[in-house]
Amino acid sequence: MTTSYLFTGGKLLDPHEGILKDGLDVLVTGDRIAEIGPGIVPPEGTQTIALDGRTLMPGLIDCHVHVVAETLDLWGNMIAPASLGALRGARVMNEALSRGFTTLRDLGGADIGLVRGVEDGLIDGPRLVICGKGLTTTGGHADLRQRTDDRPGLFSDRVGSMGLIADGVDNVRAACRTLIKEGANFIKVMANGGVSSPNDPIHSIQYSRDEIAAMVEEAENAGLYVSAHLYTDKAIRRCVELGVHSLEHCNLIEAETAQMAAEAGCIAVPTLVAYEALAIEGKQLGLGAAEFEKIDIVRNGGLRSLEIMAEAGLPMAFGSDLLGQLRKYHCMEFELLAKVLSPAEIIRSATTIGAKLCRLEGEAGEISKGASADMIVVDGDPLSDISLLGDDGAHMALIMARGRLHKSNLV
Repeated sequence: MTTSYLFTGGKLLDPHEGILKDGLDVLVTGDRIAEIGPGIVPPEGTQTIALDGRTLMPGLIDCHVHVVAETLDLWGNMIAPASLGALRGARVMNEALSRGFTTLRDLGGADIGLVRGVEDGLIDGPRLVICGKGLTTTGGHADLRQRTDDRPGLFSDRVGSMGLIADGVDNVRAACRTLIKEGANFIKVMANGGVSSPNDPIHSIQYSRDEIAAMVEEAENAGLYVSAHLYTDKAIRRCVELGVHSLEHCNLIEAETAQMAAEAGCIAVPTLVAYEALAIEGKQLGLGAAEFEKIDIVRNGGLRSLEIMAEAGLPMAFGSDLLGQLRKYHCMEFELLAKVLSPAEIIRSATTIGAKLCRLEGEAGEISKGASADMIVVDGDPLSDISLLGDDGAHMALIMARGRLHKSNLV
């Protein structure tokens, strides 16, 4: 039997226009938004949810997560049995849904099994948009082997592994085709040095132009796109020139490159909270001087990069990139973004822009007829106070994902 809900007496947040709309009811039937308008007469058996002036808005979208990184022991995640890795990932997903995130875009690790687990109702979590594994060069950002570690790979067949080593154009093409066959919605490439990897400084350029161009071609042949891990302006510019669509992090971007990316139709995904969390917890985690030097470089450039990208008109999707126990800082990203962006801009980043990057326009990130019933009810107006989207969902009276109530204080 199909379940129906009628939401009435609230204010509907339209992220496209950045306004609240009064006097509109929303009817949900099954997993779809069936009707929007004043005075809806619902079908018999519909459950009415009185919002009493609260805000009804689209469920949130986080466009940069790693759900299989349940602990900060990344090698431990890799070697865990696949069944355990999947169960851990399900717990991470459930936590995110409890914060109001009804869609997650995974940038390395999650597989089609976790996608199906949500679709089949086995996991109470957000829908997943996946790349499979992130492609890395030998010694690149996703290659976590120490210099003296001569193991042949990264256990990439395990669900808890986030990366896949592929060197050379032919191997890159084969890897892309395999990932696409296994259900990837996009291809992820590590094109720059990183904080968590042991052998590559932030400024290191990774993969040749020919290799990245091959990834772009393979992705586009399948109707997909390439997402790249990037920090430095040089690396970002090179990827834009090669046709990469999604630009992750971008902490050290400069104005000319941001303008170029905007003109090319790219979307950036800043993840400021990842570095803030590492700065807070780094000493307890045993990070050394070399790691803190990397963290400081990208952390100090973070807010400046937001200003540059906003000025250039480069769309930005909400991202977090938090691993292990650092997930407790998830909602701090709203606070950091608010130092530069308006509440309306932040909400768009976590709804409409995120939906565009996930290729879910008309399906997620908006409350419209025919869209998936992914919605949250907020105690107050987040367009006036963005902190209402923080505190791990404490200000959310209701969370609905695909027409199923995950949380409700109103029913």
